[in-house]
Amino acid sequence: MPPTPDTSASDRVLESLNRLHPKIIDLSLGRVERLLERLGHPERQLPPVVHVAGTNGKGSVVAYLRAMLEADGKRVQVYTSPHLVRFHERIRLSNGPIEEADLLDLLEHCKRANGGDSITFFEITTAAAFLAFSRDPADVLLLEVGLGGRLDATNVIDKPALSVITPITMDHTQYLGDSIESIAVEKAGILKPGVPAVIGLQSTPVLEVIERRAAEIGAPISVQGRDFVGTTIDDGILVEDEGEVMMPLPGLAGAHQRDNAVLALAAAARLGSLAPSMEARRRGLKEARWPARLQQLRRGPLVGLLPPTWTLWLDGGHNAAAGQALAAWAQAAGEPLHLIYGMMNTKAAEDFLQPLAPLVHSLQAVAIPGEPNSLDPVAAATHARACGIEATPRESLLEAMQATIAEPAKEPTRVLICGSLYLAGRVLADNG
Repeated sequence: MPPTPDTSASDRVLESLNRLHPKIIDLSLGRVERLLERLGHPERQLPPVVHVAGTNGKGSVVAYLRAMLEADGKRVQVYTSPHLVRFHERIRLSNGPIEEADLLDLLEHCKRANGGDSITFFEITTAAAFLAFSRDPADVLLLEVGLGGRLDATNVIDKPALSVITPITMDHTQYLGDSIESIAVEKAGILKPGVPAVIGLQSTPVLEVIERRAAEIGAPISVQGRDFVGTTIDDGILVEDEGEVMMPLPGLAGAHQRDNAVLALAAAARLGSLAPSMEARRRGLKEARWPARLQQLRRGPLVGLLPPTWTLWLDGGHNAAAGQALAAWAQAAGEPLHLIYGMMNTKAAEDFLQPLAPLVHSLQAVAIPGEPNSLDPVAAATHARACGIEATPRESLLEAMQATIAEPAKEPTRVLICGSLYLAGRVLADNG
């Protein structure tokens, strides 16, 4: 295992950037546009951009696209958030995650250019990412929205090569509105005149919002379930999209990943001269990796505690749709399921847990280490009990794991650590 890089210098600068605005999230484009102008408009000097918004599946779709494009020999840049272990994960250049020295230089440059002006952490770090991408020769940039879309700092790209909207569900209501229609309006804000877009599976109210916006601005859209379809047949997926082709099952776990894979395939097919070959698409589907999305952990101190027939899984999903996807995965596996969960206090814990409730043998509730906005273990356990789950608060992940395996079963059994990407990041730091 290679030594952990020293990121203390960039960590100090990143911490200082958190103090440039009184709010963590304040959706607006004015501040980032001002800074980008001072930086010489790096957002206008990027390779072709695939802009990805949505509630669930954004990162997975990006992971599939990256794997397919790289299998085709393309140089791919990727911007995602949040990170799991190191901030550097957010800015992936064509040769890998950004190096510490380069990140430090970019952050300090952007901080000087911004002066003392108010700007959020995500806005200034997105500007730094654009600057990094503008200096790195590449064929394509996969750009994931941070939150929403219309007023997200990534939405300064005037004409991406392609827009992608993954399934939209209720989330971040304190910023995007308290109805599914208002959230859809924000997500549909990434659509651009004349830019093709692929739309994942949506509820009728959401699709109506997207179609209305697309018609208003003249954005041609292709909709999953209508214009392209994927059907699981034996050990593959029959994709119907301007013809029929068999594709392998994706490498990422969970039935929901098949829908994500079909959406990514439709996006790949609409990239014009950048579209990867069919063989590259097949390879990419099988080889894609995306940490903390139903990831089986295979090493580390928590794994070392497991009885011989048990497995440890990790997922960062935190809303009702994620709970439903995890429940489908657990039900298909047919193995006893034990949860260790922690959530941010801004999330609807019971919406997440309710689909899992009939399948859970035990639940240990923990706080997310180092997160002041985490639910405390007692509150987290209370939410679980409200869903009919027998739950116990625990002081640490280690204590939660020890309690889970106190009376080990001999048959294959799954332990799932879930509820937050921030919790997942803490777990991966020691077990990833």
